Amino acid sequence: MDEVKQLAADIKSRKLKPIYFLMGEEPYYIDKISDFIEANVLAEEERGFNQMVLYGRDVSIDDIVGNAKRFPMMAEYQVIIVKEAQDLSRTIEKLVDYAKQPQQSTILVMNYKYKTIDKRKSLYKTLKKMGVVYESKKLYENQVADWIRRVLAPKDYTIAPKAAQMLVEFLGTDLSKISNELDKLQIVLPKGTQISPEQIEENIGISKDFNNFELRKAIGEGNIKKAHQIVNYFAENPKDNPMVVTVSLLFNFFSQLLYLHGMNDKSPRNVATALRVNPYFVNEYITAARNFPMRKVSSIIAVLREFDVKSKGVGAHAVPQGDLLKELLVRIMT
Repeated sequence: MDEVKQLAADIKSRKLKPIYFLMGEEPYYIDKISDFIEANVLAEEERGFNQMVLYGRDVSIDDIVGNAKRFPMMAEYQVIIVKEAQDLSRTIEKLVDYAKQPQQSTILVMNYKYKTIDKRKSLYKTLKKMGVVYESKKLYENQVADWIRRVLAPKDYTIAPKAAQMLVEFLGTDLSKISNELDKLQIVLPKGTQISPEQIEENIGISKDFNNFELRKAIGEGNIKKAHQIVNYFAENPKDNPMVVTVSLLFNFFSQLLYLHGMNDKSPRNVATALRVNPYFVNEYITAARNFPMRKVSSIIAVLREFDVKSKGVGAHAVPQGDLLKELLVRIMT
C-alpha cells in the first residue's frame, strides 16, 4: 500500500516513467494505479488525441510498440494503456526491445493481471531499469481485516473487529468487492463512524448472528445450542452459506488450535503474532484450546478432511449439504 502511495505521489509530481508494468495475483491495485495514470497524466483536452486504451486479446506486441513509438499531438506525453495484457503472455518477452529504448514522450501502462513475468529473463530486468514494475500480491485472509482498517482510516472511518471479520468471511480476499461494499457504507454513514456489525448486517445483508465467524466462536466455547442454531440456519440458506466454505474455515481454525497447543509461550501477544490473528480474538482461541485438547483437535482435523471431500460430492452424492453439516457438527462436538 505504501508503494502504491509513492507511485501516486510521483505521478502527481510529474516524476513519470516511460513504462509501468503492473502485474500480480491481486487486480485491485493494478486497476487503481492504471486508473490514476489515466486520470492524472494528461489534461482533459489532451486525452482525445493522446490517450489510447488497448486490450491484450485484440493486439500484438508489434501493435503496441507501433503505437508507443508515435509522438504526442500538442501535448508533452501520450498515454497508452494495455488492459488484460496477460493475454499476451506467450509473446510478452518480445516487448524487451522496446523496453530497452522506450519513447520518452509515451507513458505505456501494461495491466498484466493474475500472473507475473519471469523475473529471471531479460524483459523483467530491463523493465526494472527503464521503468516501473509493480507486483500486486494477493493478501492472505488474515491480512485483509487490517487492510480494511488502513483503507478506512484516511477517510475518517473506523471499523469494529467483528465487522471487519464479517466482511472478510463473506467476501473473502477479493479487495475490489470489499472496496465496493465499503464505498456503499460511506455513502450512508457519516464521517467519524465506527462501522459496526449491525451496520454491516443492515446495509450489506450479512447476518451478524448466523455466520461462520459466530459458528467458529460457538464451537470454540462449547456452546452446542448456538452452534446448532447456526448450522440449521445454514441448512435453510445453503446458497448463501456453502458448506465447502464452512469446512475450509473450520479446518483453518482447528489447524491454528493445533499450532497453539504446541506453543510454549501462550501469552495473548505471542498467540496473536504466531497465529496471525487480531488480538481482539485471541481469547476465543485460548478458550477453544481449553475446550479441545490436542488429541481431540487432531481427530477433528481428520474429520474435517473427510467432510471436505464429502462437501464436494465424493462419497455423499445424494446427501443434502445441510444434513452433512449437521452430522459434521455432531462429530466435532462429541
